Amino acid sequence: MTAKRNSFSNSIGFVLAAAGSAIGLGNIWRFPYLAAKDGGGLFLAIYVVLALTFGFTLLFTEVALGRKTKQSSLTAYGKINKKFSWVGGFSALVPFLILPYYCIIGGWVLKYMIAFLTGHGVDAAADGYFSGFITGQYEPIIFDFIFLMAVAFVIYRGVNKGIEAISRILMPVLFVLVIGIAVFSISIKNPETGRTGLEGLKLFVVPSVEGLSVKDIFVVVIDAMGQLFYSISVAMGIMVTYGSYYKDKSNLIRSVNLIEIFDTIVAILAGVMIIPAVYVFMGKEGMTGGPGLMFIAIPKVFLQMGVAGQFIGAVFFIMVLFAALTSAMSVLEAVVAGFIDRFGMSRRRATVVETGIALVFGIIICLGYNVLYFDVKLPNGANAQILDIVDYLSNNIFMPVVAIGTCILIGWIAKPESMIEEATKNGEHFSRRTLYVVMIKFVAPVLLTVLLLGSLGII
Repeated sequence: MTAKRNSFSNSIGFVLAAAGSAIGLGNIWRFPYLAAKDGGGLFLAIYVVLALTFGFTLLFTEVALGRKTKQSSLTAYGKINKKFSWVGGFSALVPFLILPYYCIIGGWVLKYMIAFLTGHGVDAAADGYFSGFITGQYEPIIFDFIFLMAVAFVIYRGVNKGIEAISRILMPVLFVLVIGIAVFSISIKNPETGRTGLEGLKLFVVPSVEGLSVKDIFVVVIDAMGQLFYSISVAMGIMVTYGSYYKDKSNLIRSVNLIEIFDTIVAILAGVMIIPAVYVFMGKEGMTGGPGLMFIAIPKVFLQMGVAGQFIGAVFFIMVLFAALTSAMSVLEAVVAGFIDRFGMSRRRATVVETGIALVFGIIICLGYNVLYFDVKLPNGANAQILDIVDYLSNNIFMPVVAIGTCILIGWIAKPESMIEEATKNGEHFSRRTLYVVMIKFVAPVLLTVLLLGSLGII
């Protein structure tokens, strides 16, 4: 199996694919929402510090683990130590759970993109449009199906002809669109109120602790740490799988650094895209729109831009769709690779099987907003439907558990040197060696345990 394993053609292909996974809805939707909620600049500063330390540690470990074992996450952990095969099982369960609802949200993005492209941006900005759409019995399922089929087609074609080929096209376009919309966002002004995009940018980048208690700052740290899981695609089997396709002669450390840089830049640019524009037309109140920010508040912002808003809205949702596609590709690939490595399936069969399973679960989740609707309270205090429950289990429970297991395995059983040796076997210099050892053995496990306890409602 190892001899026939596909690989990325070069470091650029790997970096673009891995960055495409990292730069998804978590950056473009969740990052601005959390930044607005947690004081803008304060959240941003904490996030950057964590990205360069905590985030780097997990990202580096998973890529090195994948390349060392030449296995997807389902089987890679067992290759290092059989007693830790359970970590591989949990890591494979995460993308299995995420894929159905991620494709549903991708379908939502597709719906809004079509609305703006066809001149119905005014309708998309109307009160009740979003809730009316997701509570429909058929339309959300149709858009989920279209998005899922597009993702499955790419994975069906394989690593080089599928993932790498599409990433080389979409990622440069995505980056240009993000920069263009960010520049536009900070250049606009509301003629009625006088608020400007630059003032909104200041709220985003300038840290402020005014009125915040120690507990509030602790919440910001936890939010920023949780965001890193979404942002850099760790603890969900993706980076281990992509690392297994990374050639031995390539510079792993440099590639991880580039992924880290691209992801952080796009996360910041996402905030620059959204927060100033929302502030200009909706004030500080509009910046607290929560998860519905992208589908409820942002269309209203485009509506207030007049004729230009129709065009800007279309470009924005095209950009979000590209980001959703590159991330969903990596989620599906993590599951498919597990089927190939563990059960000896062909890529085509594994893709068809997992696509069918994701479609069935996706239909059930879509029906959770109508026929199967119910409302429960989660341990973290949030009200939830089926989609929220699956999201909570995968992101708030299983991902921290996987990350803690990874830290224990690499930090104390296999030892950090096992990953460092893999990354430096071609003579590369590892400048953050000491930081990595301290983080993987001591700091990261503590932070992750706190995050898990917070998700469980214990602290």
